[in-house]
Amino acid sequence: MRQPLLRLSQITKSFGAVRALKGVSFELHPGEVHALLGENGAGKSTLIKVITGAHQPDGGTLEIGGTTVSNLTPTRARKLGIACIYQQPALFPDLSVSENIGLRLEGGAFFAKVHWKQRRKNADALLARIGAALDPETPVRSLSMPEQQLVEIACALGSGAKTVIMDEPTASLTQVEQELLFGVVRDLRASGAGVVYISHRLEEIFALADRVTVLRDGQSISTRAVRSELGAMELTEEELISLMVGREVASIYPHRGGSPGETVLELENVCCAAGGIANISLAVRAGEILGLAGLVGAGRTELARVLFGITPADSGTIRLLGRNVQVRSPQQAVSLGIGYVPEDRRRHGVILPMPIAENMSMAVHPKLFPGKWLRFEAERALGLRFIEELGIKAYGPEAPGGSLSGGNQQKVSLARWLATEPRLLILDDPTQGVDVGAKSEIHRIIRDLAAKGLAVLMISSDLPEVLGMSDRIAVMRGGRLVETFEGSTATAQRVMSAALRPS
Repeated sequence: MRQPLLRLSQITKSFGAVRALKGVSFELHPGEVHALLGENGAGKSTLIKVITGAHQPDGGTLEIGGTTVSNLTPTRARKLGIACIYQQPALFPDLSVSENIGLRLEGGAFFAKVHWKQRRKNADALLARIGAALDPETPVRSLSMPEQQLVEIACALGSGAKTVIMDEPTASLTQVEQELLFGVVRDLRASGAGVVYISHRLEEIFALADRVTVLRDGQSISTRAVRSELGAMELTEEELISLMVGREVASIYPHRGGSPGETVLELENVCCAAGGIANISLAVRAGEILGLAGLVGAGRTELARVLFGITPADSGTIRLLGRNVQVRSPQQAVSLGIGYVPEDRRRHGVILPMPIAENMSMAVHPKLFPGKWLRFEAERALGLRFIEELGIKAYGPEAPGGSLSGGNQQKVSLARWLATEPRLLILDDPTQGVDVGAKSEIHRIIRDLAAKGLAVLMISSDLPEVLGMSDRIAVMRGGRLVETFEGSTATAQRVMSAALRPS
């Protein structure tokens, strides 16, 4: 067997009294896709930061290409052939796509001449290689989260790295973009590169990975081959989940509820030129989860922004509980009983340095603080209430949002809008980047909310989630609603066919 590209032996790392890694061992071989799995808080992110030089381990050894490395830095890690695609894109928002790719990949002196045509040509080639239909001159600030993720993938691909770490690379990608990425992963493996692949979507692990290492509570629990040498499966989904969480997990998708009630939201020919939305007509009823499916750029998030007043509609009719309304601002949307949990929880969902009680109270300040004085006890009581109701794992309402796992941050973002007592709740990729245990809990919470009469419009890039959670599924393509299915009869093939069918 060839020398491992990467070998970690008994790696430890502590932050104060918290032991994040407790003797983790891991190997990556040339031409291997090695999946790294575990619940949020298991130690995956810390281990990645050790490999990329962002954190120095307290103990253990790290070998790259057979050589023991100490005092690793991010710059040195890149020079040693390590590239990382993080779950949260690390791009310069005010620069263009080609400028971001150029800065990441081009060498040269500080005052070196920039060859703009060649830079654009290189960016074009990398974007085309992963199937990303993006203009290299587009400012990153104007890109959606999925589009930013595609730029990050292009950067990693262009680096020529021998070790590529992918941290939830498909978290915000839809089926077509995922398949393109899978092709990139297989090309990297065929070229002799090694891929450390982190994902909470177990179907991706079985489609791509050669081996799996499971972390739990900062320890490497087990390393297993996914298939035998003859190609037979050696792992089951149930075995992986059991290794990850150390306990039985309820079905990820709870049973659908009963019959829906009155129509809460009704749209007729709603258009918004700024959002690329045209002639949208749909209805969402009390007690119903309407799933909104489609490819990246189909207009799903743009429709959510229209309904929440961020980019108001130009024409058409919006009715809430049978009454015609105009939603011209988020403040007006909240007053009308609309809540919106956005797709990017770090930028728009949770203010990480702020205590979770303050995060939860942000949308209800006038109600919680009706006079001139802040009522901290009322705010703390609100925090305690939702910590209990949503099962948020935190030491108290004073805990900063940044101290929580991704799944618990998502619950805090959800609690902010539940505090407004909405009639319509819009969820944009509500389980993006959360582990299988937290995903199951969030699904249960959403289904319970619908059972209590809340109307839910759920956008998701995870097709199994759309199929498993939705009472009805509306499919968008090119800013238009193209087809609606009953959840009980919808299939992946029918939904994807509607999303892909040429206009």
